Amino acid sequence: MIVSLLGLGSPMTVQAEILGTLAGLESTRRGADLERIGNVLAREQVREQMQALGVNQAQIETRLAGLTDAELRTLAERMDNMPAGAGLFELIGVVFVVLLILELVGVIDIFKKIP
Repeated sequence: MIVSLLGLGSPMTVQAEILGTLAGLESTRRGADLERIGNVLAREQVREQMQALGVNQAQIETRLAGLTDAELRTLAERMDNMPAGAGLFELIGVVFVVLLILELVGVIDIFKKIP
């Protein structure tokens, strides 16, 4: 009981930080970009092509989570600028480049599994 009362007398520190509008918008943008990219990746053609390349849905989600906000923004903007029904190969190319960059940086080891 004495030990617990001694703890009441010690001051506790709390840190607070003002969250700016831009920081709040960045988290909102990231969510919107992930949703936009997820909608494209949910298409049957894209899923089939990714499976043909040996990439499953869990790997895609892991890699998307590892992308920076700027990389997600670039990927989402490229998807938005593509005409409807076109750009499948460009999307696959962009995803391949992202996977290649992550491989070279050492974040993933997907290409070492290929004999």
